[in-house]
This record gives sequence, structure tokens and C-alpha cells, in this order.
Amino acid sequence: MISGKILRDAIISGANNINNQRSRVDELNVFPVPDGDTGTNMGMTVGASVRELEALDDSCTVGEAAKTAASAMLRGARGNSGVITSLLFRGFSKALEGKKEADAADIVEALKKGVEGAYKAVMKPTEGTILTVARVASEEAAACGAADVPALWDVVMTAGQKALDDTPNLLPVLKKAGVVDAGGQGILIIFEGMGKVFHGEPIVAGGEPAPNKAKLSTENAGKGVFTDDLMKVEDIKNGYCTQFLINKNEGASAAKMRAFAESNGDSVVCIEDDDVINLHVHTADPGKILSEAIKYGYLTNFKIENMHEQFLARQRQGKSLEKQASAEKAPAQASEFVYAAVDPSRDYGFVAVAAGEGLKAVFTDLAADAVVSGGQTMNPATEDILAAIQSVPAKTVFVLPNNKNIIMAAEQAEKLADRQVIVLPTRTVPMGITALLNFDPSVNAETNTINMMAAADKVSTGLITYAARDSEYDGKRIKKGEIMALENGKIVSTSNDITKATYRLARGMCKKDSSFVTIISGCDVSDEDAEKVTEIVKAKCPNHVEVSHIRGGQPVYYYMISVE
Repeated sequence: MISGKILRDAIISGANNINNQRSRVDELNVFPVPDGDTGTNMGMTVGASVRELEALDDSCTVGEAAKTAASAMLRGARGNSGVITSLLFRGFSKALEGKKEADAADIVEALKKGVEGAYKAVMKPTEGTILTVARVASEEAAACGAADVPALWDVVMTAGQKALDDTPNLLPVLKKAGVVDAGGQGILIIFEGMGKVFHGEPIVAGGEPAPNKAKLSTENAGKGVFTDDLMKVEDIKNGYCTQFLINKNEGASAAKMRAFAESNGDSVVCIEDDDVINLHVHTADPGKILSEAIKYGYLTNFKIENMHEQFLARQRQGKSLEKQASAEKAPAQASEFVYAAVDPSRDYGFVAVAAGEGLKAVFTDLAADAVVSGGQTMNPATEDILAAIQSVPAKTVFVLPNNKNIIMAAEQAEKLADRQVIVLPTRTVPMGITALLNFDPSVNAETNTINMMAAADKVSTGLITYAARDSEYDGKRIKKGEIMALENGKIVSTSNDITKATYRLARGMCKKDSSFVTIISGCDVSDEDAEKVTEIVKAKCPNHVEVSHIRGGQPVYYYMISVE
């Protein structure tokens, strides 16, 4: 017997498992017409139940757990595959209603009701899809006579995997693409996560974000959604994937709404409970569907996507994945950066220019995906910046040149890149650091561009370096090798003592409203000297100013000073 707690934890585990692997499933999808992202849609559907399930007490019954999950999934179901997945779990709710615990026979009945409901909800059930995988698993489970749930679930997994492996034989489009059905794969991943809990193992951990620098796997490049010759964009007749909830008026008929959708589109799946109807349809005229639907109740949770655009974007991504695969096999000798295809789930990425291992580490810690070696006297070429940009698998890449002499090369790279690039004209390393610290993932690219540069422009940058030759500046002669202190690009003093020049510059840069001073030491400065300078600056600056030190390791500049 399994308790409500076990069923609750099993569904949470299944949700986490599919969300952890959603990209893998997305890449398989070829049938029906590329309809969003199968793995993402299934993950969002099952994931919609997690918060409500987590709110259930450990003493909950299997009936309560099943009803809670089914209700949340109906409202959160996305895409054809997501709606079908929610119907499979609705079977659990019907079969386990009123039960405190469930045995193997109850689970068999739950699977049976789920499959029956899914087949009824689809206008033209197609074999070789998620429906087949669920049906075969259910039939084998009913016939096996397993005495307990863990043993029964092993049969479900084995039968489901066998049915999944057979999907290419049932659907020629899958065989041509060299993949199994995406929805079938997705439901087995959910079942796999559930099985771990049924066997007494911990819940599959969820919410583990991919490493920031992770690239899309090229394993399925040239297959699935990335296959060029499976179909053409003009083959998509009903080009808008349309989905929404109808919060029902009294007497609203889901059957009538479904019939209308079927006569004005395809891929129709329509499910309901006492309060809402969840309708999914591919149509050439979303407005017509919405105008009819509003007669049955008020509408919420809209999702209307242009599948023509989606299809072409995935084809472009396929080309990029093939380019990435070639680059991984034979990376360009001239660059440390390997080309990466854009990951549709990654909105933003960052490239910074900096010299010195310490500064590279600082930018990497602040989420820069790639750091190009460069700075004063060592300006990187446009092709170096371009290679770094195209190694970042994000839809939009921010570039921080961190030197006025590098901005133009970055802007040239922007024009050549195959993804959106925004060059922030940061003129110094401290400006670049502050810009990154002010990035906000919750706002759009335009707002971030304004906010990041506004913050960067408030930073004062001090530099301690040496005169490379005899010269004259502002009427004053400067000898070769003499120490120069620069504030925001202008020479403010010269000296023969690095330490004095540094603390005097830092003190002079501190204003009444200054809050932070950061001392960044270069490769020619010992840790002992850097610590000494930092302590003196702390003593010379007002008490309210926080002074810190970073081992930057940069050439040319003994110290960089950031004042905010």
C-alpha cells in the first residue's frame, strides 16, 4: 500500500525529473507540427501541481493528493502534450477518490482511467505518441498481477520503454528524424521520478539551474525539430497554437466548445472540471476561437504562439547546433572560445574585456560567461570579441569593453554576430564591474541597458601607472618612469612613490557622498604592498566609506581605484 504522502512525494519527484530534463525532450519533438516545446510544456504542466502538493500535510490521503495534483495540472496544462499529461493524472484523481491508501490494483485502475480520458479528449488519437506509451504501460500493468506498487511500477516502466522504442515504427516521421516520440519520452521521465519514491528513494531534486556557461548538447543536432527536410513552413496551415482557460458560466458545454474548435482548427484537446475548461487548438484564426469561447465564460491564462516563427527559429537553431558540433570537434586554433548555439531558455549572457587573472575571476564570479584578455596597450581584435560573443549560448549578449579604445571593436563585433548583442560603453574596469552588479534579470534588455550604464557612469576611476616616455602635460614636464595618478582619464599628479601616489589619489577622489572604495592591485604589486596601501587608504578616508582590496593582476596599472 502507498500513503497519500508517498503519492504526493512521487508526483513532486516526477515533476522535478521532467523539469531537469526538459531540454532533452524539447529537442526530440517532431510530431505533430512543432507545437511549442514538448518537454517544457510537460514540465510546466506537472510543475503547476508542486506548490499545492507541498502545502499538503504528511497525513493527507491518496485521494486528496491525486485530486490536488489533477486540479492544479488542469489549470496549468500547456500544449498538446501537457493537456494529455494532465488527463493521465486526472485518471488518478477519479480512481483514488475517497481512498486513504492505494494498493497495486488501485494504481492499475488509475492508469486505466487516465488513458481512457486521454483517448476520449483527443479528436483523432494517433498511435506512436504519448497515448501509445501510456496505453501499453497501462495494459501491461493490468495483466502482470504484481502484488505491490513498486513491482507494478517496474512493469509500467519496462512496458512504457518498449512502447517508446517502438514509436518510430508506428510513425514514419519519427523514423525519418531518427528520434522517439517526445511526449512518450516525457511521460516516462515523469514516471521514472515517481518510481524512485515508490521504491523508497528520495524525491528527485528540483530547481537545479544549469551552470551559467553550459551549452546545449549537440547530441540531437540534425534530428527531431532540427531536421530540415521533414516539413516546410508552408505545410503549417493552422499556424497559431492557441490555449486558454474558460471560467465556466452556468450550463456551459465543453462538448459544444470542442466541436467548434474542431471545425476551425486541429490538434484540439479540451478538458474540464466543475469550474473551468482548458482548451488547446491549432487554428488559422485565434480571434474566431476566442469570440466563440467568451460565450461560455470569462477567459484567462492565454497562450497564443505563432508556429511559423517558432518552426523557422528551431530550424535556425539546428544550423547553429551543427556549427557548434563542428567547432567542438575542431576548435579554431586562434581562439580560446568555442562557438555555441543559442539556447532559447537563456535570455541573457555577458562578455567582458579584462587583463589579469584576478580581474578575470572577478568578472566570472559576477556571471560573465566569457572574458576576453585585453586592456590598455593590448586591445583585442574584433574577431576575438566576436568569438567570445558567439561562445555564449544566450539570446542577448551584453558586452563590457572596459576601455575606451576597445568600444569600437566591440561595436564592429556586434554587427557581425548571429545573436542580439548590446555593447555597454564602459570605459574602465570599475565601470564594467559596477554595470554587472546592477544587472536585473527581472527587467528587459532596454531597461537593463539604461540602468547598468547609469550606475557605471556614477563610478569614478583612478589609475596609478608610469610614464612610458618623457612628455609634457598641462604645462608640466613628466619624466619617463615617473609615477602618474589619473582621475577619470586626467593626470592629477606625479610622484616617485607608488604608495603615496595611490593613497593621495584615493583620498582626493572621496567625496561627501562616496560610500565604497575598491583598490585593485596589479601584477607588479606584492600582496604585502597592496595590503599596506589598503590600510592607509582606510585610515585616510572618512569612517563611513567602506574600503576593500581585489588582487586584479592587471599589467600597466599598479593600482586601479574605484570610488562609488
